[in-house]
Formats: sequence, C-alpha cells, structure tokens
Amino acid sequence: MFKTYMAKPGEVEQKWWLIDAEDKIVGRLATEIAVILMGKHRPTYTPHVDTGDFVVVTNAEKIVFSGKKWEQKRYTWYTGYPGLKSETAETRRAKKPELILSEAVRRMLPKNKLATKMLSKLKVYAGSEHPHQAQAPELRETAAKVVAAK
Repeated sequence: MFKTYMAKPGEVEQKWWLIDAEDKIVGRLATEIAVILMGKHRPTYTPHVDTGDFVVVTNAEKIVFSGKKWEQKRYTWYTGYPGLKSETAETRRAKKPELILSEAVRRMLPKNKLATKMLSKLKVYAGSEHPHQAQAPELRETAAKVVAAK
C-alpha cells in the first residue's frame, strides 16, 4: 500500500530566491512569484501547509504593464469614511512602486489564513539594493516575458 506524502510544518526547508523585476510584465511576474510563495513549484506541495519559499524582488520601479494600463488602470480602496479613494497605476508607481507588484501577488494567493503567512515571505524593493544578503538568496530566472526596448 502506498501512502500519499503530506508535508509537516516543521520539516519544510525554505529557500530564498532573488528576482530582478526590471522590464518584466506585472501579471506574468506576479503569477510566478505566487507559485513560489505557495510552494507549488516543489514536488512536496501540500495545500494546508505553508511549503513555499521566500522571495526578494528588486527593481520594482522598473516593472512594465502592457498596453495603456499605466494611464487606464485604477487602484481603488475604501478608507472607512464615506466615498472611495482612487489613483492610476502611473501615480502609484511614482509614490510606492512596491505596492503594485505586492498587490498583484496578494490577489493571486488563496483567500485563507495561510495567505497572510505566504505574503509575509514576499520582500519587494523599488531599487536594486536589498537588506537580505545574509540569507544568500539564489538568483531565479523567470519565464516572464521581457518587453523589447523601444
């Protein structure tokens, strides 16, 4: 009789990955990051255990949207007061470029209690510098399409 392998929370070894987001399309990059955070890139994936790895993303200010999304895409949120706040992707990139990628990844994660643990393992930085050299993150090449320079 064969038994199905189920990972246990204490026995999962988590790696650190470094991803350069320069000239990468937001949605395609976000799906790859979400897969790593969930642990679906491993053969030991278990849905109810956090088997994912840590991800450090640099150059978040240089990510790209396809088409005219910089002007047309709007981010909306509720503040607790009457009315909604809203801003375009272009103004968000000028203020907090890390938020664009982290929100895209957050919306691709499962809607359960594990999602907050998974999202806490995502570290996004606008520039090329990051404070995680001590963890020795491995450079991960993504399959996300690189936009041709015009």
